Amino acid sequence: MTDDSSRFETDWLTLPDLVEALGEPLGRVRRLLDEFHLVGSRRDGVLKVPAVFIVDGHPLPSLRGTVFVLHDAGFTDDEAIDWLLTPEDTIGAAPIEALLAGRKSEVRRVARTLA
Repeated sequence: MTDDSSRFETDWLTLPDLVEALGEPLGRVRRLLDEFHLVGSRRDGVLKVPAVFIVDGHPLPSLRGTVFVLHDAGFTDDEAIDWLLTPEDTIGAAPIEALLAGRKSEVRRVARTLA
């Protein structure tokens, strides 16, 4: 595990924050989490989602498939989030930065090698 100082900087959103950021009711936000359109982890005892996973009021479209690839590689939600936010030498940036830049195929190719 890398130390937090090298990780991609992001705010963390609680469920009420997500309801506001997405403009969706709580039930829909929970469904987005259940269906892995978003992925969160317990931080300080509260389920939180990295704010960087939301772009223009919607879940980052390339996140869901990438999370499935990471789950297939045996990652937990916590491990998937940590991997997405931590600089990856083979990508040259944190995977989330590459996803935001539209480099979905590259990120998933690297993720597939982690199994």
